[in-house]
Amino acid sequence: MSRFSRQMKSYRQQLLTVMRNEYRTIFTDGGVMLILIFALLIYATAYSLAYGAQVLRNVPIGVVDESRTPTSRSLIEAFNAGPNTYVAYEPTDMEQARRLFYDRKIYGVVYIPSNYAEKLYGGEQAVVAIYCDASYFLMYRQVFQELVTSIGQTGAMVEFQRLIAKGANIPQAQATTQPVIYQAHNLFNPYLGYGTFVMPAIIMVIIQQTMLIGIGMIGGTWREFGLYHKLCPAGRRRMSTLPIVTGRALVYASVYVVTCAYVLGVHYRLFNYPTNGSTWTLVLFLSAYMAACLALSIAVSTLFRYRENSLLLLLWTSIPLLMLSGVSYPREGIPDWLYNFGQIFPSSHGVNGFIRIRTMGASLQEVFAEIKALCILTVIYGGLACIGTHLAIDREERRREREAARKG
Repeated sequence: MSRFSRQMKSYRQQLLTVMRNEYRTIFTDGGVMLILIFALLIYATAYSLAYGAQVLRNVPIGVVDESRTPTSRSLIEAFNAGPNTYVAYEPTDMEQARRLFYDRKIYGVVYIPSNYAEKLYGGEQAVVAIYCDASYFLMYRQVFQELVTSIGQTGAMVEFQRLIAKGANIPQAQATTQPVIYQAHNLFNPYLGYGTFVMPAIIMVIIQQTMLIGIGMIGGTWREFGLYHKLCPAGRRRMSTLPIVTGRALVYASVYVVTCAYVLGVHYRLFNYPTNGSTWTLVLFLSAYMAACLALSIAVSTLFRYRENSLLLLLWTSIPLLMLSGVSYPREGIPDWLYNFGQIFPSSHGVNGFIRIRTMGASLQEVFAEIKALCILTVIYGGLACIGTHLAIDREERRREREAARKG
């Protein structure tokens, strides 16, 4: 048998030893199973249920009507006609409206002055005050948009009636009150659903974070209890780091293939998230993304001395990584140095590419830049994983030699 054949046989034996040990570690450790297997399913389901309504509807508001005329009543009816708001209270004054607002019974206040109808039909400009709760952006958006639209439609109708009364024909009155008619088409998210917007990014970040924490727990356990020697096949005294890293990555990949297939196949359809793009493009992209995440996770896992370190150091990074991806906050509003820093994490490229494929239907060529970046990160973090594993093995061997010397 040639030297190359013997080396390949040795690598194969070590690879199988590492994979057996890794499967045994995962399925005998409840904490690791919870993070690596069930966390993605639990988080995806919990977030999807929370955002299941997709669009915020029926936000309660209050209207202070000091005009008390048929004109002001028609304006209040317009507020109730839309799907986003409804008039829950009609306080008698602004002080009562303020109390309702601070008690969180309403999220917006409309003040109609006593001279509203007089000015409106007298050809003067009528003023209606709107107070919206801007502490919740979704609340603010729905209330402000609905109220402004209703007021605009009411004003246009009054102007239309005034022109007709002056002798203008209907086409002329319509052209004056509505000089521009527009049609809005919401691409990729036709119902403007919040869940459709945010869930693809959250799922990509969860994949990376559960890998980092779960694999970090295993790495911390091995180093804490000196278990790296178990990766060595029978009859060998030295271990090669490449089969160790490859074997671990294959085991974790096999676990995530199952969970991701469920989340992106069954779960996506249960909650009616967009399923655009080619299946093969998605598979190729996710393969590159998981490879980068696995390489990063294995590299980081060699740094932990105790299993709890991964939870303490990585759990808080999920929200910053989501923001650095440029989804929860526009990329143009993030400082360049901070955005560029975020590019060292697979999640930044993964979120961008996944949304473009699954939500926008991008082709393989259109996400090639993201796949290329993920492949580069895989090589870099894969090399660091090999170096970190080699150093961890050396530390354990030196410690075992010192213990043997003391006993001898």
